[in-house]
Amino acid sequence: MFSKRMFLAATTLAYGLTLGHAMAAEPISVMSFGGAYQEAQRKAIFDAYSQETGRAVSEQEYGGEIAKIKAMIDSGNTTIDVVDVDAPTLLQGCDEGIFEPINWEKVGPKSEWLAGTTSECGVGTIVYATILSYDEQRLEKKPTKLADLFDLANFPGKRGLWKNPATNLEFALLADGVAPQDVYAILATPEGVDRAFAKLDTIKNEIVWWEAGAQAPQLLASGEVTMTTAWNGRIFSANKEGRKFGIVWDNQILDSNYWVIPKGANDIEGSLDFIRFAVEPKILAGITKYIPYGPVRATAATEVAPEDAKNLPTSRDNLTTSLTLDNAFWADHGDEIRKRFTTWLSN
Repeated sequence: MFSKRMFLAATTLAYGLTLGHAMAAEPISVMSFGGAYQEAQRKAIFDAYSQETGRAVSEQEYGGEIAKIKAMIDSGNTTIDVVDVDAPTLLQGCDEGIFEPINWEKVGPKSEWLAGTTSECGVGTIVYATILSYDEQRLEKKPTKLADLFDLANFPGKRGLWKNPATNLEFALLADGVAPQDVYAILATPEGVDRAFAKLDTIKNEIVWWEAGAQAPQLLASGEVTMTTAWNGRIFSANKEGRKFGIVWDNQILDSNYWVIPKGANDIEGSLDFIRFAVEPKILAGITKYIPYGPVRATAATEVAPEDAKNLPTSRDNLTTSLTLDNAFWADHGDEIRKRFTTWLSN
């Protein structure tokens, strides 16, 4: 009888361990933006997470559409555990309650994150920048400051700009002499908006608009534009492929991405554990080896290799005249300004 009980107990334990291992081995589903960015995440985060925990990462890609996240939640079948979102999506999702609250005690002290990169429902992960770029092989005289974007006399030729009022109106005021710390106070006034559009008017006839990040370096490569605003990671990737595109860090505009957990995710604890791992200082620093997006956690800065730090928006030398995009401003004023921007484009 004793041996039979022992056998049953051992069998039950073995079954439990097998079941537990199967549950632990269930992949965690993570959705991000694809391209070079997600490839960097794969190398620096996903593979390391799987090696350390034994849990595979099932990757999904999207274009940043909050509608895709909401549709999944509304269906009652939240199949994604963790999503990488931009700041406007974070603000909207938090307001609409479609993201789970973050238990920061299980992630890390908020005091280590850069200002504006923590949220009740999102954890900041990387800082990227919209910068001015040019082809070093096509220009004898190199632009050195943002104001050169608007200087057609000394730098004739077409300009590439993102087809969005955000960043363009800020760039216009910065180029018009407004200090970074004063930009949003001025842009919040009718006179400030008029001033920004008046500055854009000075180059309006020379603008070639881009809508996807990959288009900006393509415009430079084809020679269609003399210079363009662009996301710094896209320029870095183009240079890795043999281009010689210069970056003007003066008055760069910084923005961040965040990890969130969709409402109703099947494994909230597992999702939090993944996020905790993904924002460990060494992991954040590891991303910079593959793509030049700065870590949002101050304790990660010392982990970044010097040869990688020089390419980061957050490096000390590159931050001197930067402006952080105020996504709350655009949440409050965006609809009105976008209507004017659309009208301005058509005139």
